[in-house]
Amino acid sequence: MDISFPKDATLGAVVEQLDIPSLSEEDFARIYQVFLERSVVVFKRANIDQAEHIQFSRRFGRLERTLSKRTTRPEISLLSNVTKEGRVAKPDDSLGLFLKGNRAWHSDSSFKVVGAKASMLRALEVPDEGGDTEWADMRAAWLALDKKTQEACEDLIAVHSYGYSQGLIGGTDLLKSSELEDLPPVEHPIVRVHPETGVKSLYIGRHISHIVGMSYENSQSLIAELTEAACQPPRIFRHQWDAGDIALWDNRCVLHRGHPWPFEQRRVMRRTTIAGEGDNPWAMEDREEALAIG
Repeated sequence: MDISFPKDATLGAVVEQLDIPSLSEEDFARIYQVFLERSVVVFKRANIDQAEHIQFSRRFGRLERTLSKRTTRPEISLLSNVTKEGRVAKPDDSLGLFLKGNRAWHSDSSFKVVGAKASMLRALEVPDEGGDTEWADMRAAWLALDKKTQEACEDLIAVHSYGYSQGLIGGTDLLKSSELEDLPPVEHPIVRVHPETGVKSLYIGRHISHIVGMSYENSQSLIAELTEAACQPPRIFRHQWDAGDIALWDNRCVLHRGHPWPFEQRRVMRRTTIAGEGDNPWAMEDREEALAIG
């Protein structure tokens, strides 16, 4: 196993020459420590299958049920511009608009009562150009704020809503009305403490509709200002995908976004989500986890 770190970023690590299915407890412990310290870990040319993807994800914690029932596995989110019929979607159809939301900075599942712990994204097919994923370090972003801004943000509560964020761009009809009803607006503090490291970070992103006690206009202005300041070098790490790569990131302290690509080219990705700690209604039950991996 070879681990390298970008010299120009506060986050990110790249792991090569790793056989994930046979990963020992000792090597997993090392990977987990890198995950806590660097927040994003890219496994180059891991080339694992769906069963191995699920099994590796489970080593990081309970998995979260995906939003849509389009998938045949409750653990797997389909992030692809290819329909189940094998057709490449159009940028302005339901699937294209659904994927468009991923281009804005966000934290996975922040619109749920318990946000995601981590995400693990696997590349099956990648376009000839574009489609990179980029992450931003919200720990370093918090430290970069002046004391007055930190004090102003310390006690703010934001409302996160999937209906709001996705409604701005369309694509919500990929979910049934009952599925959208399962996602009412939720509240999270703008400043949070990492449950494992004790480090403070900003918790912001596109799913925020407004800040409690603040007008919509002022809320959006503040979130835009914080996001713009936060997502700057050296607090960003960008990955250009090859088929077979896997990326793991800590949603508790990073934002991420996908970059556009020529939409007529296929981009087929699969994601598992590691559920946030505590009483989490989206965390999969034991009976679901016991399903045979197909």
